[in-house]
Amino acid sequence: MMSSEGRVGVLGATGLIGECLLPLLVEESWDVVAFSRQKRYVQQSGNGPVDRQLLEKSGLAEISGIGQQEKQIPFWISVAPIFILPEYFPMFLACGAKHIVAVSSTSRFTKNASSDPAEKKLAEDLAESEERLILWAKKEKIIFTILRPTLVYGLGRDKNISLIASFIRRFSFFCVFGDARGLRQPVHAQDASAACVTALSAPEAVNKCYNISGGETITYREMVCRVFSALDRKPRLVRFPLGLFRLAVFVLRAFPRFRHWSAAMAERMNQDLVFDHTEAARELNFFPRNFHLGKEDLPGN
Repeated sequence: MMSSEGRVGVLGATGLIGECLLPLLVEESWDVVAFSRQKRYVQQSGNGPVDRQLLEKSGLAEISGIGQQEKQIPFWISVAPIFILPEYFPMFLACGAKHIVAVSSTSRFTKNASSDPAEKKLAEDLAESEERLILWAKKEKIIFTILRPTLVYGLGRDKNISLIASFIRRFSFFCVFGDARGLRQPVHAQDASAACVTALSAPEAVNKCYNISGGETITYREMVCRVFSALDRKPRLVRFPLGLFRLAVFVLRAFPRFRHWSAAMAERMNQDLVFDHTEAARELNFFPRNFHLGKEDLPGN
């Protein structure tokens, strides 16, 4: 049996980043215990051990089905929403946690002045959740590392690029507000997951927060055009005035896939959402790819 010192627990294992994360951990010879609230089965990639557990909503310390020795999980990566982490503080302590890597989002900065109250609340929740984790970890003398990715995409499962692709497939055009020249740095889920793995053992990552952005800075318009190209379609961008855009969003939210869209998205199309990842490059060896969509990154593939 592998020593518990090589064991890592993954919260949110069936999410987008979690799906990319598990095979990387196995490749690095970690003994992985994958947790998720979702009923979907956690697929194992590679030849290493991936122990599967399903967290109950309570998030209590008792982990059914494994013995006392196996309950010792000193390392953790949470790719679940960071605001649920306090539910699992007792479980982390019971498992002897020593280091927790948590994924947050740069939305804590980009949406804090949003015109959409729900987005503004999200930014506040992200900031508050980061602070709660930091204060708790320092109190319990547990190492923390917080990673804040920018616009995450990949595997046709994200809520950004995949929704743009779904819109284009359905309507054969995409609506933009103004020139849509705001800068973006899409980061692939595989690059975000690689940063999580590196952070587990990087000595510089102790009690640090990092912004992790994509390897290429492009305009919102160019980003959408590349989605058209990945779908083998000629770009058709239609400029909408803000009032009409709000009406379009109201109609679109009747479709379940677009229910999270808001008019604030249009306002941000002309805002630069750029974050420097120099520190992550230096301390986490984080060198993400340029923005490129393979067929596997599109929904329905």
